[in-house]
Amino acid sequence: MGVDGTGPGRPVVVLPVGVADGGPEWGRSPYRSMSEAERSALWRQRLHEAEAGLTRYLVSLDDQPQLAEWFALQGEIFADLPEESAPSAQWQRLFFRGQALMERFLVRRYGEQVLAAWAASNAEVHRTVEPDHGRGAADPIHRIARQAELYGSEYEFDDDRPPGRERAELTITHCAIWDYREQARRSGVTITLASPCTYCTHALSANIRAKGFRPAYRLQSGPTGHGCHWEASAATEGTDEGTGTH
Repeated sequence: MGVDGTGPGRPVVVLPVGVADGGPEWGRSPYRSMSEAERSALWRQRLHEAEAGLTRYLVSLDDQPQLAEWFALQGEIFADLPEESAPSAQWQRLFFRGQALMERFLVRRYGEQVLAAWAASNAEVHRTVEPDHGRGAADPIHRIARQAELYGSEYEFDDDRPPGRERAELTITHCAIWDYREQARRSGVTITLASPCTYCTHALSANIRAKGFRPAYRLQSGPTGHGCHWEASAATEGTDEGTGTH
């Protein structure tokens, strides 16, 4: 722990057969067939959402950072920028480095408590750059599935209750973000947060909310490792639900 788009700059990702229309061929892990270009496009979109969201959040604060400090951080984030046609693994490394740098910047300067506000700001960018496919609640849940696929996480939809317009659910049975973070830590990347769930739960909840649905999640761990269950619903009453610890 993201699309057939319209408008300038929108990434174009072809949905697998059955996924776009909710048909019977949607499968348990429908994004295994994502191409390199689709994966790279989603990594770039995610980095754009995070960096643009951070810029938006910093502008909203009374305590503006020193411009030299902010420019230096942006320089670190976008250092060694790959070519657009580069393998998706290079864009993945760039995203992870950028995410780690932004987390460290915010936590050191403002404390861990601002992560939810950053996630909400990112979600406002997400609202604009993530196209709607007309599948209702299934749209944000499919975005979570695509993100899970980027990391190689194990995930599945409920066979008896496939994603629908009013309600959609997804279970990540093994979150490979944990694996990737440990690999990055061993390679020298500074990891600020003890658990990726600290930020990820805020981010995914905010993205679901930004698309007009109510998020709920449950963290879980067991023989298959760390995981989580996500739900988006059209219900407008009540509060977001989140349970479980890592």
